[in-house]
Amino acid sequence: MVLMAFVLVSGCTTTSDKSPGKSSGIGVSPAEARAIAKEAYIYGYPMVDSYRIQYAYFVNPKSPEYKNPWNQLRNMPRVYTPDDKAVQTPNSDTPYSMIGFDLRAEPMVITVPVIEKERYFSIQLVDAYTHNFAYIGSRTTGNDGGSYLLAGPGWQGETPKGVKMVIRAETDLALGVYRTQLFHPEDLDNVKKVQAGYQVRTLSAFLAQPPAPSVPAIDFIKPLGVEAQKTSLEFFSVLNFVLQFCPTVPSEKELMARFARIGVGAGMQFDADKLSPEVKTAIEQGMADAWANIAELKKKVDAKELTSGDMFGTREYLKNNYLYRMFAAVFGIFGNSKQEAMYPMYGVDADRHALDGTHRYALRFAPGQLPPVNGFWSLTMYQMPESLLFANSLKRYLLNSPMLSQFQKDSDGGITLLIQNSSPGKDKESNWLPAPKGPFMAVMRLYWPKDDALTGKWTAPALKKVE
Repeated sequence: MVLMAFVLVSGCTTTSDKSPGKSSGIGVSPAEARAIAKEAYIYGYPMVDSYRIQYAYFVNPKSPEYKNPWNQLRNMPRVYTPDDKAVQTPNSDTPYSMIGFDLRAEPMVITVPVIEKERYFSIQLVDAYTHNFAYIGSRTTGNDGGSYLLAGPGWQGETPKGVKMVIRAETDLALGVYRTQLFHPEDLDNVKKVQAGYQVRTLSAFLAQPPAPSVPAIDFIKPLGVEAQKTSLEFFSVLNFVLQFCPTVPSEKELMARFARIGVGAGMQFDADKLSPEVKTAIEQGMADAWANIAELKKKVDAKELTSGDMFGTREYLKNNYLYRMFAAVFGIFGNSKQEAMYPMYGVDADRHALDGTHRYALRFAPGQLPPVNGFWSLTMYQMPESLLFANSLKRYLLNSPMLSQFQKDSDGGITLLIQNSSPGKDKESNWLPAPKGPFMAVMRLYWPKDDALTGKWTAPALKKVE
């Protein structure tokens, strides 16, 4: 589903706070440079990838993914398809609404309408670090509607009249991801009515007061592409740009001092041309070391030793585990915290072999063992290595709980979902999730999971190779 561009503001570190001409890597041995680069890359990857996505969403009107300028909500009365390529592993369950928040001048007020109790919705608030720092929605605030104030780190005002809650972000720009449940295709007009009731206004507009003083326009830099982010040393220049809009928190002061030794920091210049060949190679090796760590972590996820629920959440929940945060960004940036949604991932079958469309697979839910949710659940197909929805003749990208009445049941009352490239036959197509001919991954989503899922009393069944 998807994921910042950031500007000088009061209370943030600015270019004047550092020495912009400072050379990178001076006085650092290759071994030190490699270790620091690895650490900085793991720390910064989610932020740089988030910037790439939000540049496409809110900055570049020529992008096919462009939504709206900052602080303007865009409703998308449709679900995602294979044509949506900016964000890895998007969901195709809930029509999205998106907004990029610029909180430099003043707070923004988010207003939601009254929504029928049975319809799940959520507004996920994500900061520049990719922390899910707050939620508005069915689980957290209910479906009765109301207004909520979102403030940046420099705002010190009181809760205004008519506002239910003040929510504070650590960074001056943030992302709002709205998800509104669609029950079935004919329900789309109802979703449009809900989306029409979503409002976002500046605090001054909400209070019918004169607008706050304007702030300088952002001089956005061009982001790197997904592949370039993996190896290009320009990665650190983009990270430096993003860091300008992230006031250093106390727990990261020593970390930032360490990063500065290789020219990484808010307002610093990372100039690869000024590096010695040895230090340049060492930094490239540090980036590669980070990806090696991600590969090792993926083995633990595939072995069910860790789950996606361990890797998405607030800063407090993650306890500054930056490797987890990077893993989350690589495999599903802007994924929900586990209390809002859980994501059992299928990257291998029950025998731990990589999934491939040359084989057929089955996922069986025994009687009474469907995913326990307050909202709904789904299973979505992704073509690998792109991690994008798979185009197929049925235009079916997922199977989900609203389809339960359509599924054929097993003789004992259980349900078996069929995951394969070719049709299992017309009589079984209701249970078929089309897969590509090559590598793929499937992701289960449990929206607003019940305690049995959160505590591990219920676990997702294994995906078994049939042939």
